[in-house]
Amino acid sequence: MEAVILILTLLFVAFMALGVYAGVKAVRAAKRGVDRTITQARRSVEDTTLRAKSYGQPGVPGELAQLRLSLRTSMRATQYALNAGAREDASLSESLGLFQRLSAHGQELDNDLKRLEREPDRATVATLLPGLKERTERITHAAESLRWAARDRARQFAEDDLAALGAQIDLEAGALRHWTTEEPTTSRSEAAGHNWTAPADEQTPPSLTPPDPRLRTGHPWQKSAKPETTN
Repeated sequence: MEAVILILTLLFVAFMALGVYAGVKAVRAAKRGVDRTITQARRSVEDTTLRAKSYGQPGVPGELAQLRLSLRTSMRATQYALNAGAREDASLSESLGLFQRLSAHGQELDNDLKRLEREPDRATVATLLPGLKERTERITHAAESLRWAARDRARQFAEDDLAALGAQIDLEAGALRHWTTEEPTTSRSEAAGHNWTAPADEQTPPSLTPPDPRLRTGHPWQKSAKPETTN
């Protein structure tokens, strides 16, 4: 009896520990989801604000907002393209490493531009604009080079796979039409003379005999009829 009580106690403790662990995991997952949602919302608001400033404020503030918006848009598009491609192409891991290094420079430039937006000395900021534009162009150009290289690589792989698939389909189609290249072994007159003696089951060429319906397999998205059962 004591052994049964001990086993039940251990099971109860194990279930309690499992429940606590699952609860902690669920809370952490929910927190990550909330943080991700907040980050995306803050990013959308900031991008909208920058877009409004770039079009609505002339002079130095508008140019700074335009630089920030161009930088953030280019870096975000490159990050998305590389992350999406790395799931299917492991060779993009090195490109991701280079992009991480480039992101550090991009984040530093974004912080500088954001700090200059609050700078009251517009004349001094105006003298810094040519250098800021050059830095922005260099970073965005590097990001675009990585992004388009990854896209070109994925497109080339898709074209190569399509070409190989087309060659296999042509080969299979030729094999399915093999009867069209077979020449008759008897002359037309001999065939006419022996037609009346040929059995009925030999009048159909073997290559044109319909395949057994039981051997047909449909594509996964095609519904197959249920086999009939006999009593």
